[in-house]
Amino acid sequence: MMYWIVFAFFTTAETLTDIVLSWFPFYFELKIAFVIWLLSPYTKGSSVLYRKFVHPTLSNKEKEIDEYITQARDKSYETMMRVGKRGLNLAANAAVTAAAKGQGVLSEKLRSFSMQDLTLIRDEDTVHLRSHEPQLHPSGGSLLETIEDSGTEHNRCSVL
Repeated sequence: MMYWIVFAFFTTAETLTDIVLSWFPFYFELKIAFVIWLLSPYTKGSSVLYRKFVHPTLSNKEKEIDEYITQARDKSYETMMRVGKRGLNLAANAAVTAAAKGQGVLSEKLRSFSMQDLTLIRDEDTVHLRSHEPQLHPSGGSLLETIEDSGTEHNRCSVL
């Protein structure tokens, strides 16, 4: 854990020093050597830096860090509540607008039908229903009547 904390500080510092010192001879080689020194179990560079610099600084600033975390938690809660309320208001407005527009479109469609149009629709439905009427058996009766007349009792019904 000490290595990762020290490495995070190194990475942060590296972004600034790369801009200023990248022209310096052997700069990149020195960075590689420093990272190897941090990582090496023989030198324990990250442990040395953590114990001498990072831990004392964090211990001295512990109360300030705790206060900052508390403030951040409170502000994040307030922000989430504010954003949530805004989101719910936007969703409610969108739903009401969609319902109002949808109702207007539906009523316009219903008003556009004339009585002649409605009569044509009813006539088309009647023709459609007639095409599904039971067909007659060649003997003149329906298929169901023919089965019942034959004297055999079946528990099924066929529709042609």
